[in-house]
Amino acid sequence: MQIERTDKEILIRVASNTDLPGLQRILDYIKFREIATKSKVTQKQIDELAKESKSTWWEKNKSRFEK
Repeated sequence: MQIERTDKEILIRVASNTDLPGLQRILDYIKFREIATKSKVTQKQIDELAKESKSTWWEKNKSRFEK
């Protein structure tokens, strides 16, 4: 593996036989971190959105789990 930093980016070279699904998970996380550093959202807003999305998901799917 080689890592190189330029003025505008960081280049990472890995062997062609690298596990692609594992590498994709790492890249997804890096992309998330890149986006998150540009965000102006507060932790409180994130917590509220997570609570709302979980509640909405449960309302739509609870019939699949309740007997």
